[in-house]
Amino acid sequence: MSITSIRITDDVDKPLDALSKKLDRSKNYLINLAIKEFLARQSVEESRWEETLEALESIKQGQVIEEGDVNAWLNSWGTGERKTPPKP
Repeated sequence: MSITSIRITDDVDKPLDALSKKLDRSKNYLINLAIKEFLARQSVEESRWEETLEALESIKQGQVIEEGDVNAWLNSWGTGERKTPPKP
C-alpha cells in the first residue's frame, strides 16, 4: 500500500468530515472508496468509447442493419413467434 498526500479544499473537507462521522468511517476510507468508484466509472466510459469507435468503423464498412428489420424483430418479442435477430 502506498501513501499519497493530497490537499482538500474546505468545501470538500467539511462535508467529508461530516459524512465520515455520520457513517462512522475514516476520511481515508471514504476517499479510497470515492477513488475506486471514479476509476471504475472511467473504465466503463473507456470501454463504451472503444465500442463506439468499433461501431463507427463497422458503419464505414457498410455493416448496418435496416431499421425495419430491427423493428420487426423487436415487435416479434412476446408474440410466440419470435424472429431471429437481424444480421448485417
